[in-house]
Order: sequence, then structure tokens, then C-alpha cells
Amino acid sequence: MKYDLNLSIVIVNWNVKDLLEQCLTSIFDHTTDLNFEVIVVDNASPDQADLTGMMKQQFPEVKYIPNNKNLGFARANNQAIVLGQGEFVLLMNPDTELRENSLLRMVNFMRQNEEVGISGCKILNTDHTVQPSIRKFPNLFSQILIMLKLHHFFVNISALRNYFQKDFDYNLSQAVDQVRGAFFMMRKTMIDKVGVLDDKYWIWFEEVDYCKRAKDVSWEVWYFPTAEVFHHWGQSFQKQERWKKQFWFNNSLLRYFFKHQPFWQSLLILLFYPVSLLITLLLQLLIQNKKLAKQKVEKG
Repeated sequence: MKYDLNLSIVIVNWNVKDLLEQCLTSIFDHTTDLNFEVIVVDNASPDQADLTGMMKQQFPEVKYIPNNKNLGFARANNQAIVLGQGEFVLLMNPDTELRENSLLRMVNFMRQNEEVGISGCKILNTDHTVQPSIRKFPNLFSQILIMLKLHHFFVNISALRNYFQKDFDYNLSQAVDQVRGAFFMMRKTMIDKVGVLDDKYWIWFEEVDYCKRAKDVSWEVWYFPTAEVFHHWGQSFQKQERWKKQFWFNNSLLRYFFKHQPFWQSLLILLFYPVSLLITLLLQLLIQNKKLAKQKVEKG
């Protein structure tokens, strides 16, 4: 099948206008020899009026969709995915920046490996260190440990080491279970068969679910380190309260288990759901009290 474009780049923005500007600039500055389009969806950011002005003035070539309410990450991505005309579709976070000609390298890799439906690249922190981006599919034990915040204290438990792929070689191209949604390239012919993201996920696990769905129908998921991107980790969600993030995480995890794991495991996740929220609330209160105490000491 012949496509009009090589690549459709999809970016969902929420309240990170300055980082989005850097991201878009890096795309146009560091992408050559590719016929591509960029589609930006804004999920009702508080500064949407300013963002709309920036898009019109600085990036008129970008297709821009301003939502009047926050539809969630998966649903907003789907708005753009169905509009994409490229042979490949790339989901990029607005807090990422490209290096060199990474998109051309990714497209060439996908073209040379027709069995690969999804691929991810090497993701770097701003200090050029490697940001972990490869994990195994979730299992019950590892996720309960995470819900209870025990992964911060028992990092060497085999279930957690395996889930977080602590021994993964980020210099080696290889097949994996899942790649991070911050940079998530998909083959359009695969999307036509597998479908779009499950928009019942508000945020988190939508890319994990999609990798599972793709692999279940024999598409491969690969990590390709020759292409690189910087990621300013979690800027949108630093402003959210911990309990709210835990609530979103729990909902998405529960949906994933209902879809892909035995029913009894979903019931156990449901059992630990309120416990994890309570722990998160207590931690949030503890951190707030420490900050207040520190401020009082500094004021004398």
C-alpha cells in the first residue's frame, strides 16, 4: 500500500506549553529526508489561549486540535491517530526533544523489519544518562508491591528486577514486551488490524495494553537504540497531587488485569486498591508536614 506521507507524529499536550515549543522545534530542526506531518492535541490546558496563539504564529504547518475538556491521554491520542496519513504513526510526549535525525533512523528500522509493529528508541535524561524505558508485562506480585510502595524499599526482589528489566542492555537492539509511550512508533498496517488505543485508559497502561494486543496477534515489539530522544520526565504530572496520580494508576492497572489476566488476579488488585490509596494519602500528608516544618525552621 502506498502512503502519501512517511510519518505522522502525534503529540498530546497538557499544560506544558514551553516544553511543547521545544519539542516541535526539535522535530523541524532535526528531521530531514522524511515526508512527515505533525498533529498536536491539547487536552484543555489552563493556558490553551496562549498555546493556540503560539501554534498559529510559530507552527502554522502543524495540525492543531484544541479540546474544550480533558478527554484523557488515550482518547486524545486516538483523535490524531485516525487522522494520520503516514506509513508510520509516532506518539511523542510534549516533554521530549529529538536528537540528530532519529525519526529517519526509526522509519528505516521499521521498513527493514516488516514483522515489527511497534518500536521505541533510546530515551535519555537531560544529563545524557539512559532513562529506563523497557519493562516486562505486568504480573500480579510485582504490581501489588508497586501499589503498596514496597518497590522503593525492596528493589532487588526478583519479581521487581524482572518487571523493571534492571539488567536490560540499552545498547542492544532487541525484541521486548513493551516500550515506553513517551516515544512509541507504530506501523499503520498494524493499527488497521489491531485498532487504536483503548480509550478506557485515562492515563497509564494504554501503551502496555496496546503492546499486549499487538503481540497477541503476532506483531513484534522492538527496542532500537541507534535513535535517541531526550525526555524531561513527567513534567505535566508533577503538578498533580499524589493521591490523584495513584487513583489514575490503580484504575488503569485494574483495567489491564481485567482484560489480560485471570479474573481472580483482578479481584486481588481490587482488594489492594483502597489500601494503596490510603498509603499514598498518608505519604502525601507526611511530605507536606515535612515541607511546612522546614519552612518554619527557615523563617526562624
